[in-house]
Amino acid sequence: MRTIASGNIVKAIFKRELCGYFGSPVAYVFIVIFLILSGFFTFYVSHFFEIGQADLRSFFEWHPWLYMFLVPAIAMRLWSEERRSGTIELLLTLPITVTEAILGKFLAAWIFIGISLALTFPIVVTVIYLGNPDLGTILCAYMGSFLLAGAFLSIGIMTSSLTRSQVISFIMAVVVCLFFVLAGYPPVTEVFSGWAPVWLLNMVYELGFLPHFNSITRGVLDFRDLIYYLSVIIFMLFVNGVVLQNRRTT
Repeated sequence: MRTIASGNIVKAIFKRELCGYFGSPVAYVFIVIFLILSGFFTFYVSHFFEIGQADLRSFFEWHPWLYMFLVPAIAMRLWSEERRSGTIELLLTLPITVTEAILGKFLAAWIFIGISLALTFPIVVTVIYLGNPDLGTILCAYMGSFLLAGAFLSIGIMTSSLTRSQVISFIMAVVVCLFFVLAGYPPVTEVFSGWAPVWLLNMVYELGFLPHFNSITRGVLDFRDLIYYLSVIIFMLFVNGVVLQNRRTT
C-alpha cells in the first residue's frame, strides 16, 4: 500500500511541476532557444549541407555544449525558488518523503527536456528526405542525448538545493557540468598526457560525459554507458536528498 501511495505522490508532484513549466513563458523560451541553437549549430556552424552526408553527427555533437548551459537554466529554479519563497519548509513538513519530492521534480524537468528534444524531429525528417540514414543509429543517439540531459539535470537539481539564489545555482551547475564535459574532451586529455600517469588519465577519461555519449551516438548501446549515466543521476539525486534531509532535521 505504501508503494502505491508513494507512486501517487510522485505522480502528483510530477504533474504539478510539469504543468508549472507550460503555465509560464519559461518553457516556451527554453524550447525556442534550444531549437534555434540546435538548427544554427547543425546547419550553419557544422555546414550540414556542404558535408553531403545523410546522418546527424553534426546535430548531436553540439548537445553536450548546449545542455551545459540550457539544462542548468531549467534546473536552477527547482529548489532555489522554493528556498527563496520559503515554500520549501512547507513542502518538507507535508506527509511526503524527500525522495518522493526529488523524484517528482526531477522526472517532470527531465520529461520537459525530452519533449524539447522530440521537437527536433524536423531535422530527422530533413535527413530522411536527403538520403538514407541509419534510423537505428539516430534512435540510439536520441536515447544518448536524453540520458546526457538527465545527467546534467541531476547536477543542476543538486546545486539548486544548496542555495536560495538561482544565479549561484546556475553558476555552480555550469562549473560542475563543465568538469564532466572537459574530463573526456580529447584536447584537454592531450594536455595532461605528457606528464600524468596513464591510469589517472584513463580514470578521468571514463568520468567524462563525452566518451560515453559519443559511444551511444555511434549506434553502440553499451550496457556500461547506460550504467554510467544512471549512476551519475542516482548519485547526484542522493546528494540532493542528503542536503534536503539535513534541512528537514534542522
